[in-house]
Amino acid sequence: MTTAVAPKGLEGIVATTSSICYIDGDAGVLSYRGIDIHELASHSTFEETTYLLWFGTLPTESQLATFTVELSSARFLPAKVIEFLRAVPTDATPMQVLRTAVSLLSLYDADEASCSHDANVRKSFRLTAQIAMIIAVFDRIRKGKAVVEADHSLSHAANFLWMLNGEKPSDTATRALDIALILHADHELNASTFAARVIAATMADIHSAITGAIGALKGPLHGGANEATMRLLYAIDAAGADPVAYVKQMFADKKKISGFGHRVYHTEDPRATHLRRMSGELGGAAGNTKWFDLSQKIEAFVKSEKKLNANVDFYSASTYTTLGIDIDLFTPIFALSRISGWAAHVIEQHDDNRLIRPRADYVGPAYPAPYVPMADRA
Repeated sequence: MTTAVAPKGLEGIVATTSSICYIDGDAGVLSYRGIDIHELASHSTFEETTYLLWFGTLPTESQLATFTVELSSARFLPAKVIEFLRAVPTDATPMQVLRTAVSLLSLYDADEASCSHDANVRKSFRLTAQIAMIIAVFDRIRKGKAVVEADHSLSHAANFLWMLNGEKPSDTATRALDIALILHADHELNASTFAARVIAATMADIHSAITGAIGALKGPLHGGANEATMRLLYAIDAAGADPVAYVKQMFADKKKISGFGHRVYHTEDPRATHLRRMSGELGGAAGNTKWFDLSQKIEAFVKSEKKLNANVDFYSASTYTTLGIDIDLFTPIFALSRISGWAAHVIEQHDDNRLIRPRADYVGPAYPAPYVPMADRA
């Protein structure tokens, strides 16, 4: 029996050291490699941010150019993976398909058996490109549309929207998604990242670790809040209801409002600041601010009534919907971004590995409990 009792959910427990992501929940600070998320969202790109996460510093112009070419060159799916995407059950969810397809990719990766630093970096390029392709290709297939070939001249965000929708995205749409990918790229030891590190710590390959991370992200307590937020907005719109009255009734019925509050942040989630702005800008550009307007009214009421701040999920819902993205793709797009952070953590774990093996606080029957013979059991 251990002497110290860990808080439920390991809240506040420091599980490892890392140089990737710094969070100060009281001050509302999120940084990658020490650089504030507001700076990155304002000035960086997903490619540059991913370089920062993997290599520890911002790239030079030539380094970024080389990185971008290598990432775009990795936009290739093995024929067997595409066959799988065509053969899955029609009622399969995108997260189920993504989880299984990433595992399948390991069978066709030339570096599959190696966990060396260089092999992990090469696999990270491929996985980052391939996860985006899997999401877009499967969505096209399930809708009976022709698969769109990757455009290697486009940025990561623009190519995803191109492969998803079959038309070149506007600069506004591309930049909006690019910022969203930056904001979701890493978040320290969240459930999926911790799952990836635990798997990597056994010296399992990066495909196994990322498959496990996707499995953790699939759970509604981790990756599904923006889906629930958008369903709420749809329900309010369909009912023609006043959003404040609708949410007030939900509170009276003891129902949870998704997209508010955070386990780490005690002030506004810094990612929400940018997503709020993006949702408004996208709505304005599209000539339809309905979802943004509804969101603002709900946010103002929840903040005044419950003193809860919007988190990263609340405005990502209206942002993605305005980009023409289906609700059940919201969480896969989370993975499309977070693969950059997951890969950084797997690389870091393998570079200085020790098996992660915590203890449990035993609360079962006192030892030694008697073994009762079958004839004497009630």
